[in-house]
Amino acid sequence: MARKGENIYKRKDGRWEGRVIQPDGKYRSFYAKTYRDVRAKMKCQKGERDAERFTHVIPCDHAAILFENWLKGDLYSRLKPSTYESYFRCTQKYILPHFRKPENMQLTEQSIVRFLKAVNERAALSEIYRKKILSIFKTSLRDISQSHPQFACLLQYVALPKASTCQKEIPVFSVKEQRSIEHAVHCSKDKRTFGLMLCFYTGIRIGELCALKWNDFDLEAGVMSVSRTVSRIQNFKGGGEKTYLHVGAPKSKASLRKIPLPSFLLELARARDPASMNENNFILSDKPEPFDPRIYQRIYKRVLKDAGIRDRKFHAIRHTFATRALEIGVDIKTLSELLGHSSVGITLNIYAHSLMEQKKIAIEKFNELHIVHMCIAECAVNSLVTPAQIAL
Repeated sequence: MARKGENIYKRKDGRWEGRVIQPDGKYRSFYAKTYRDVRAKMKCQKGERDAERFTHVIPCDHAAILFENWLKGDLYSRLKPSTYESYFRCTQKYILPHFRKPENMQLTEQSIVRFLKAVNERAALSEIYRKKILSIFKTSLRDISQSHPQFACLLQYVALPKASTCQKEIPVFSVKEQRSIEHAVHCSKDKRTFGLMLCFYTGIRIGELCALKWNDFDLEAGVMSVSRTVSRIQNFKGGGEKTYLHVGAPKSKASLRKIPLPSFLLELARARDPASMNENNFILSDKPEPFDPRIYQRIYKRVLKDAGIRDRKFHAIRHTFATRALEIGVDIKTLSELLGHSSVGITLNIYAHSLMEQKKIAIEKFNELHIVHMCIAECAVNSLVTPAQIAL
């Protein structure tokens, strides 16, 4: 038998067998169709054994205390501040209230199943946010089981929901609406509205916009570098303000990118005369301190009001850029890199509705092919038929 991993073998019949030695010195065998399934069974059995072994050594903490200690541990040092804040809020709002209830105070299969059911039945939560809550919950449970092995076997009950095949409508501005917004920007006396033009024609996020400095622009090469993002997050260290502006790395490694700028944007940038400013200043604040994304949201909403356009989230500008790009024939790989997506698959999933229009245009070319080439061939064949053949 071939051996792989920790005392796990592949049998001749195709199944995998794992063996674990028991306290009495005898082996216990586990069988499954895959190596991973056998290993999961062995790990669960080990967790049950450890639970018995630690019953009199580790006090049985309430579930809520386990999650609170998880938040207070080394999690903050392992995550980006903005990510930790997301974990913190999710845990405080959904996980802790559930496990503080009398019937859920212990971390058991029943209390976990009740939690999963409660989250999935919350109609007010979007599908994406429900998945986010369960993902954070599974991460916390995995980390807790590192120091409390008796809970390792409970991980098998946390299944993340599958992505919905139903395509949701992506909010975008029409060409007419975008024209009205751009006109309102040109008429505005607030120079900071220049940032909206950058977003409409580069697809950058609002945090990335607020983090742009003048030295991120290479006006000669016509390129803009995106290397940081700004977000307002809660101050967990105590002292001072409750929140602060955090300047950090973008969303992912793929978000570190260089974006070519169209000529008219380069002219607008030159018009602001960056040469007379400190290159290390942020472009929106013209200071060494970044501009607050929440305040820029207000500027954006004011421009929408001036343009007579109904309110939409700021992220609709990013969706609009992607949609316009597909409409003018930008290939999906190039668009994915411009947006800073970690994979082309993400771009495809989000903008499948826009790609459908491109597919219709492509298929219509087959119609032209048929009319131009196939019909000519058919007429040529018919012309070869002689009157004598017709008489026959």
